[in-house]
This record gives sequence, C-alpha cells and structure tokens, in this order.
Amino acid sequence: MALKVKLTKSFSGSSEDMLATIKGLGLKKFGDERLLKDTPAVRGMVFKVKHLVSLETVSQEAPAPKRRKPRKIVARDRALERLAAKAKA
Repeated sequence: MALKVKLTKSFSGSSEDMLATIKGLGLKKFGDERLLKDTPAVRGMVFKVKHLVSLETVSQEAPAPKRRKPRKIVARDRALERLAAKAKA
C-alpha cells in the first residue's frame, strides 16, 4: 500500500513548520505528486498540512528512495578517477 500525496493549494504564507513538512514530503511546487509508503510518520506529516494537500490510497508499492553520496565524496571519486586515467596514459 502507498499514499499518493498531491500539493493542491499554495503554501505561501504558511509557517516554517508547514514549509518544512511539505519539503519533507518531497513536494516542491504547486501540483507536485509523490508516491510515499503508508507509515504513521507520513500520515502524521500529511495530517499537519491536510488543508494544502490531497491524499489518495493506492494499491501499488512506493518506490524506494534513492540514496546519493555527499558532494565531497563524489568529487573525491572523480578526482581519483582522473588521476588513474592520467597514470594509465
């Protein structure tokens, strides 16, 4: 089970708590939709901004969030690759 959350109203003028909650749900602009796992934490976040979002329960599974490496590590890996390529040439 998953929840389809859509930002249906503008969040301008909202408190910082609500802005952080909207950002935490992964919604960035008006009309954005996200498919999220149905957990108590997500339901609590949706409840906090229920006047700004619409909620729909869907039978499909939510995609797993992709983990990204920090910028410093990505830059370090690229530098090491460049050094290795220079050493080969």
